Amino acid sequence: MPRTLIAYYSRHGSVAKLAAEIAEGVESETESEAILRCVPDVSANTEQTMAIIPDSGPPYASLNDLKNCDALIIGSPAYFGNMTAALKYFLDQSTPLWLSGTLIGKPAGVFTSSSSMHGGQESVLLNMMLPLLHQGMLITGIPYSESSIHNTRSGGSPYGASHVSSDDNSELSTDEIASARAMGKRIAQLAKTLSS
Repeated sequence: MPRTLIAYYSRHGSVAKLAAEIAEGVESETESEAILRCVPDVSANTEQTMAIIPDSGPPYASLNDLKNCDALIIGSPAYFGNMTAALKYFLDQSTPLWLSGTLIGKPAGVFTSSSSMHGGQESVLLNMMLPLLHQGMLITGIPYSESSIHNTRSGGSPYGASHVSSDDNSELSTDEIASARAMGKRIAQLAKTLSS
């Protein structure tokens, strides 16, 4: 059964909600397994500041998770138009996999959340693609054939699933949920096709 790793950083829960919907898409109708993993915070001197095992939620992602996945989907909040330091730190540790070519030819995607409509979502999504391209992964997004991309008045783009969170509404919209699930399903189906 193909395994899709969904690795993310979520400070206030919006990215975690998207990850859960992407996992739903991975496992619906694809006979694939979604592996949810988060990444720990880092300090200013790049030392991990959290415990080895989180108190709640998914376990922390490891290089073995990356090595053993058939597809990868990564997520981060939008921080000044960029991914968080925590996700970047995790990806920076993947040099051994780059050297061995472990991730070459595997499908990948990205997702994000911002606190405003113009909070840099597209730049974050594009930025997260760069390390995946260096790893030789096959980047896929959400095609315009998905009606949620046409209908959305909040998050969702052809670059990847996204969410616009605000003080008065942090729940995912119907279109954001549909986009997240569509992306998960699409990447899982691609992984299944490539592995057979």
